[in-house]
Amino acid sequence: MPELLWKAYIDFEISEHEFERTRELYERLLDRTKHLKVWISYAKFEASAMEDDSLLSELPEENMQEYLHARKQQCIQHARRVFEKAITYYRNSAPELKEERAMLLEEWLNMETSFGELGDVSLVQSKLPKKLKKRRQIVSEDGPAGFEEYIDYLFPEETQTTNLKILEAAYRWKKQKVDDN
Repeated sequence: MPELLWKAYIDFEISEHEFERTRELYERLLDRTKHLKVWISYAKFEASAMEDDSLLSELPEENMQEYLHARKQQCIQHARRVFEKAITYYRNSAPELKEERAMLLEEWLNMETSFGELGDVSLVQSKLPKKLKKRRQIVSEDGPAGFEEYIDYLFPEETQTTNLKILEAAYRWKKQKVDDN
């Protein structure tokens, strides 16, 4: 089934308030493609999936706000779970897709901001990468043909690994100096 058909089918299920069915469709679509747009669409769906509730009309006015607040928190938790799952996928199964992972984190950060008092930007800020402007040599058939600039992303866990490698190298160097003397 082409992605466009998936999108129309998902929209139909949402319009019918078939939220469990919609979740199943997203999960099946993610089995087929782990495309950035699918992850983002799924998270946005979860953030806004306030299910129709017959219980709402039976609640006293003073409990209604509390109930709606709790439901909104539940939606936010579902959206965060989708983002966490997506970040884990990009980190473990597609580490070369750094730009997609960075874009996903930006979307998540924007979503946390949009949640107002219920949002928690600190959840995302610790995961954000540093943007690095780098240069690489362009090589044509005739040999070197200049340089091009590109953006690379350094994620927090990569920084820790780099620091450890530097410490290990320093330790080996010191040990060798001691052994030489």
